[in-house]
Amino acid sequence: MSLRRVVVTGLGALTPIGNTVPEYWQGLISGVSGAAPITYFDTSKFKTQFACELKGFNPEDFMERKLSRKMDRFAQYAIVSSDEAIKDAKINLDNSDKDRIGVIWGAGVGGLETFQNEVLGFASGNGVPRFNPFMIPKMIPDIAPGIISIRNGFRGPNFATVSACASSANAIIDGLNYIRLGYADIIISGGSEAGVAISGIGGFNALHALSTRNEDPKTASRPFDKDRDGFVLGEGAGCLVLEDYEHAINRGAKIYAEIVGGGLSADAYHMTAPHPEGIGAIKVMQNCIRDAKISSSEIDTVNMHGTSTQLGDVAEAKALNDVFGKHLYSMNINSTKSMTGHLLGAAGAVESIASILSIKEGVVPPTINHFTKDEEIDENINFTFNSAQKRNVNIAMSNTFGFGGHNACVLFKKA
Repeated sequence: MSLRRVVVTGLGALTPIGNTVPEYWQGLISGVSGAAPITYFDTSKFKTQFACELKGFNPEDFMERKLSRKMDRFAQYAIVSSDEAIKDAKINLDNSDKDRIGVIWGAGVGGLETFQNEVLGFASGNGVPRFNPFMIPKMIPDIAPGIISIRNGFRGPNFATVSACASSANAIIDGLNYIRLGYADIIISGGSEAGVAISGIGGFNALHALSTRNEDPKTASRPFDKDRDGFVLGEGAGCLVLEDYEHAINRGAKIYAEIVGGGLSADAYHMTAPHPEGIGAIKVMQNCIRDAKISSSEIDTVNMHGTSTQLGDVAEAKALNDVFGKHLYSMNINSTKSMTGHLLGAAGAVESIASILSIKEGVVPPTINHFTKDEEIDENINFTFNSAQKRNVNIAMSNTFGFGGHNACVLFKKA
């Protein structure tokens, strides 16, 4: 059967370096770090005392207080970014076939803070089972797409994808395929996460996954640097309006880029560590390129998963060599997590927006905080260290990998 083409017609972002898409992009190309001491709770007894929190965010600026209190922060973030994207796409909510508009949303852990606070409340209440009546709907990851659909009346496909840090990339790929196959004309897709909480920092500290560079948070996320010591936890949301090409043309929508490929794979190796030879990363990029029906030599830039962990950065760099060969040395490679931190389930969406804007603006954001060369990583790769670089970008790739060995890869092409 003939598959329909899919384009991106709207964007929304809520990030540690900007609370709108223009602010986020300006933060990226300026090389701004979103890392700072945590303000949400007392960190004095934690190994890691900093994160990439949102700045100046108040949910009541975007929604009624009564509604915001019924939602965990991750769902609030979903509302804000999807509102921006829907407005950006200029979807006429009064004159659209809402049966043909769906929402597919990713979250790695959902309402982590809600669950944490309810358990803490129970433990401090002499065992009396007094729980918030909204505890369950605030906690479940699928409440985010549910609320977006309720808010806008969208009656098309509606569900959540959960694959740890690959969750929102999975959501985008599902959105791509639902439109390709004719099940919807528009899919509101993306992801949100609010893991900067007692249990989030404590849990990742127990895994020895987070940087502990408390004396200098802004330089703590340093992908591909020899002295990297773990990732920096971030929070926020990203939203893409995916649309059937013909549908977008017929309503006169602006088109940011075409989404031409999506790839998935599994490491089948370890709960939290990547395959040391990058086998899953190799497969997911190859699958994505095959799905797009292009050659690897046509790709100009890759926004890597690039978390700033010792094992992950080396494995992904090895995978790039295997997939791209000599063409790798003419590409721009980067990791925007050096600025935003790791947004977990929201990473795929937020980083896809960076890839799309690289195409639109002809600029590749930097990988900041590079100080010392790592002999295990090919020094001839252009990782766009420390400063943005101008480049005509025709096709951009975005990689996301999650605990459990989940890998997702998306390809965007100039419209």
